[in-house]
Amino acid sequence: MLESASGIILRTRLLTETSLIVVWLTLEQGRISTVAKGARRVKSPFLGKLDLFYEADFTFQRSRRSDLHTLRELALKETHATLREDLGCLRQGSYFTTLVEATTEIDTPIPGIYALLKDAVRVASTAPPRPETLFAFELKLLSDLGMAPDFSQTRLSPGTVKVAQALQSESWDFIGRIRTNQTQVTELKQFLHGYLIYHLDKLPSGRELAIG
Repeated sequence: MLESASGIILRTRLLTETSLIVVWLTLEQGRISTVAKGARRVKSPFLGKLDLFYEADFTFQRSRRSDLHTLRELALKETHATLREDLGCLRQGSYFTTLVEATTEIDTPIPGIYALLKDAVRVASTAPPRPETLFAFELKLLSDLGMAPDFSQTRLSPGTVKVAQALQSESWDFIGRIRTNQTQVTELKQFLHGYLIYHLDKLPSGRELAIG
């Protein structure tokens, strides 16, 4: 029996010379992995349709023996091609997908985090990279995971606390208008670094470069 899903590609890697493993964050099933058999062959229906940040509707055959399912059909919806035109944007988008993969469990629907990632990838592909974008993603993700910081218990300055609260709760359009000074960037960078390590044990690589 085939299952349907709408998803964003978090990662791809080679399985064989012609086949790929594709890790998705989906609206319906959460994080799942599929194998795209023959995806690198010239006549494959998957050729050119499977890459980081791509969004698609797809069907898959669930495996009874493992967590690696078989990709059957795919309808590409968005590639976020502009994200690859700026190295800073690419680094931020890559950090978002890596952090989501590190903080989610397989086959666990997480519609809030799916929506968060979809919006963050859109922002990263349409606006210059800014530290505020990365901090907002981290804070919103922590909230969705039930790990939101209690800012009254931090040593952040009052101005930085106001910025952090806005980044955590406001819309992406509002966040795009927030301007921070270097002191606030440094405070948030150091605070969230320590907070994420404390709650997640370790951080995915690339955060420093993604902040810019």
